[in-house]
Parts: sequence; structure tokens; C-alpha cells
Amino acid sequence: MPHFGGSGLSKQNQDTQLHFQGPASGITNHKAERYQAMKQEPYMTQEQLKYFREKLLKWRQDLLDEADATIKGLRSESNREVGDEADRATVESDHAIELRVRDRQRKLLKKIDEALDRIEDGTYGFCEETGEPIGLARLEARPIATMSVEAQERYEKRERHLAEVR
Repeated sequence: MPHFGGSGLSKQNQDTQLHFQGPASGITNHKAERYQAMKQEPYMTQEQLKYFREKLLKWRQDLLDEADATIKGLRSESNREVGDEADRATVESDHAIELRVRDRQRKLLKKIDEALDRIEDGTYGFCEETGEPIGLARLEARPIATMSVEAQERYEKRERHLAEVR
């Protein structure tokens, strides 16, 4: 990851600098107490990295807790007698939906772990395509983001174009 001299931030990213307010505990659905804008704060300080690490760890734990609850629920329901075929079909459909949700969450856990790895290796918060700062506001909204908004838009445009060509 390239090192950016000075603040290394564009005007847009300087204006979206945020300052942490309060502990990252009490996060629900990866939401936490937010940063407040501070214009001269450097990008990806130790305090910011700690905030995002705690936010990601809490989000990860919430997902694991939900998965445990799902497994316990499915086990308890599997021992329960189901009425007629329609009831059985409804229960099976509910289980299939729940398992699809858990599969999406499993993929999300992988992305959270990758974000935690980026925090450890010093690349967190920088666009994997351009090396530019992603921006704290974007990371606040999507802490697993790997690209800046502009790079993500270019990527999605290319993907749409490729889908149209196929």
C-alpha cells in the first residue's frame, strides 16, 4: 500500500474526516456511536483503527450469536411434530429461507475477517484499486468496504456492461 505524504487526502475526504465519540461497545447490527467531523485529523489513526476493529468484532460476534440461535432453533423444531403436508411444507420453506440468510451471513463473516486482516496489515481504509483513502464516512456506513465510492461505481458499471455483452 502506498504511503501518502501529508494528510494525503482529497478535499472531499478531508471534509469527511470524522472523530470518534464514545466507546464502540453497544453496537447493534454493526452500528455504533459515530465519529464527529474533525477537519485536521490524519486519516486512519490508531484511534480510528481501534474504533473500526471493535465495530467489526462486535458485528462479527452478533452474526455468530444469530447463527447459534438459528442452529438451536432448527434443532428444537426438527424434534417437533408437524401436522399435515401443508404445515410440513411451510416449516421446510422457513428452514430453507433461514439457511439462505445464514449462508449470506457466512459470506459476510469472511468479509469481516478480511477487513480485520487489512487493519492488521495496514491496508484498511485504502481503496484496493487506486490506493486512495476510502473515506471514514463510507467506512462508517460499510466497514467492510474495499473500494472508494468512485472505484466501486466504475466496477459496477464494468460489471453491468459485461452482463449486457453476455
